[in-house]
Amino acid sequence: MSLKLYELVGTDAARPFSPYCWRTRMALAHKGLSAESLPWRFTEKSAIAPHGSEKVPVLLHDDKPVVDSWTIATYLEDHFPDRPSLFGGEGGRAMARMLNAFGDIAIVGGIFPLIVADIPNNLAEVDAAYFRQSREARFGGKSLEQVMASRDTGVVAFRKSLEVMRQTVKKQPFIGGAAPNYADYIVFGGFQWARVVSPFKLLEADDPVYAWREKLLDAFDGMARKSPGHAV
Repeated sequence: MSLKLYELVGTDAARPFSPYCWRTRMALAHKGLSAESLPWRFTEKSAIAPHGSEKVPVLLHDDKPVVDSWTIATYLEDHFPDRPSLFGGEGGRAMARMLNAFGDIAIVGGIFPLIVADIPNNLAEVDAAYFRQSREARFGGKSLEQVMASRDTGVVAFRKSLEVMRQTVKKQPFIGGAAPNYADYIVFGGFQWARVVSPFKLLEADDPVYAWREKLLDAFDGMARKSPGHAV
C-alpha cells in the first residue's frame, strides 16, 4: 500500500499550513496510517492538475487520487474499516458533515480576516504575489492589510462565535466525546493553520477551547505541536 499526500507549504517545505491538509493529516494519524508528504505551493497547479484538482489536499492511494479533505476522510473510513473509526458510525458521519460546514464557515472563515496579511510572510515571492492578488480580489480590491486592520476587535467577535463549542468542551474532553474523532480534526485544522502562519493570538489561555486545542496539539505523540509554528 502506498499513500502520498500533496500538502500546501511555503518557503519551508516542512511547515504545512492548509487547514484542510491538517484535517487530513490528523485523520491519517487517527487511522494509524502514514503518507509520504508531497510539498505543494500555490503556483504549482500543474503538479496536481493531472489528479483532477486545483487545490490541496490530494491523497494518492496506490496512485489513485482522492481530492478534498471531506472526501478523503470518508474514503479512509470506508477503505480502512479495520482501523479506528473517524466517525464512530453513520450517525457520527452525518453529524460530522454538519461540523464540516461549521469548520469551513465559522472557523476558517472566521480566522481568515484575522491572519490574512501574515500569510504572505511564509511564502516565496511568486506565491506571495499570487496569494495577494487572488485574495484581494475576493475582498473587493481591499489590501490584505486593510482587511486585517480591525483584527483586534474582530478577534473578540470570533471568540464569542465559539460559545457553542466552548460549552461542549467544558462538559467533555473533545467534540467527539471522551476521545477525539474527525469532528475535532475539522475544527482543529483551522487553529493549526493559524498557529503555523501567524503570531496573532486567537484564544485566551483560560478559554476551554484553548485547553481543547492544547490536547490536540499533543495528540499522536505531539505531531501538530512538533510542526513549526508560533507560540500562541
